[in-house]
Amino acid sequence: MIREQLLFRSGERYSKRLMDESERLLRSARYLYDAKIVPVAYHDGKVDVEVTTRDVWTLNPGISFGRHGGANTFGIELEELNLLGTGQSISIAHKSGIDRDENLVEYKGANLAGSRINLQASYANNSDGLRHQLLVDRPFYSLDTRGAGGVALADNEQTDSMYDLGHIVDQFREHRRFADLYGGLSHGLRDGWARRLLFGMTYDERQFEALSAPGATNALPENRKLVYPWIGFDLVEDDYRKLKNHDEIERTEDFYLGTRISGRLGFSTPPLGADASAVIFAATAGHGWSPSPASTVLYSGALSGRYEDGEARNAVLDAGIRYYVEQSRSWLFYATLQGAAGHNLDLDNQILLGGDNGLRGYPLRYQGGESRALLTLEQRYFTDWYPFRLFRVGAAAFFDVGRTWGDAPLNTPSLGLLKDVGVGLRLGSSRSGLGNIIHIDLAFPLDGDPSISKVQFLVETKERF
Repeated sequence: MIREQLLFRSGERYSKRLMDESERLLRSARYLYDAKIVPVAYHDGKVDVEVTTRDVWTLNPGISFGRHGGANTFGIELEELNLLGTGQSISIAHKSGIDRDENLVEYKGANLAGSRINLQASYANNSDGLRHQLLVDRPFYSLDTRGAGGVALADNEQTDSMYDLGHIVDQFREHRRFADLYGGLSHGLRDGWARRLLFGMTYDERQFEALSAPGATNALPENRKLVYPWIGFDLVEDDYRKLKNHDEIERTEDFYLGTRISGRLGFSTPPLGADASAVIFAATAGHGWSPSPASTVLYSGALSGRYEDGEARNAVLDAGIRYYVEQSRSWLFYATLQGAAGHNLDLDNQILLGGDNGLRGYPLRYQGGESRALLTLEQRYFTDWYPFRLFRVGAAAFFDVGRTWGDAPLNTPSLGLLKDVGVGLRLGSSRSGLGNIIHIDLAFPLDGDPSISKVQFLVETKERF
């Protein structure tokens, strides 16, 4: 199974670039903790290559618990990440979350039967409706891949909530039907760049229904059906850097330092079955930079929305910057600035700020508006403590400051700058594929209304430190 994922074969011309990219592909699998590919001998015009991988425990039975923004989550799950050594994943779970209780059966199959085809299927019977999802695709799995294509289907029913100051102020039902068929072509990697042309067809229908509840305002989003062909492009530079003790603990991290630009443009029209004419647009961009051997800067941005009836609707611009400075093997300074700005937002698309998205000293979904900004400063410490050879241990002291702007339906005016300070433990799982980093934080709000708790206790699993 590991051999099938390599981008090189015996008898082919030796390529250090393909070995490095194969390493990254293997490390991206949840069932592997690390991977290393090195040449070990040269003889008779041939290079002997050694591929070394380290597994994690892939059978994950147990109970999960989390808390952030003053709300608890709980789950019981049985998951196998590498079924019979094939790389396939299957899970059965019951999860009690912030928005709903979920009973889930899910299958994820990568590189089916030695191919590069992925299959993902899930069925969830939730407290507020059913969720069905299916994805079959052959992606651009490497920089030199020449073709890609796939189909995604979803049919979801759920109750959506409108939040203000951490409390639900209104709710409505949403039924979404979604289908997307896509293909892509590329000349592969040339002069350090991969250029890809993409095309597809999308069906996206959302229907909303008011709920009768005490105090409900019945502010209801408009039903909409978008049906559109689209065309897009990807531009990807081959530039990666291997680091340690940045976002994870004593684990090889692949930082992307190249430039990546993507764009999509589609046209929805009634003759195709849509309920209105609209231009659908989306674009993303990212870039990395190392000002010095000890520092790394990552930039990212995204724009999405639609142009309808002579104006932009549901347009959102996201941007962020992450800055790392290695002070020593054990100490690292981290800072991030993130922002989002919306224009003519659909009612079901809230821009929120709170304990569940970075402002750790406040209730979840505490403030809403048309835009937001959040600055986080964090001093990280990576220890050599390895209790029972199960967890790598780290710690952090942090300061968060953020605010929202603009008037949003059902939201109180912005409370201005909201700040918090805190400390926390970080546990990096070296044996399990359940999650990379367990966060245990104490956060202290410095602003906000008098009703919020003076101490927020948070426990959650995240991909990063």
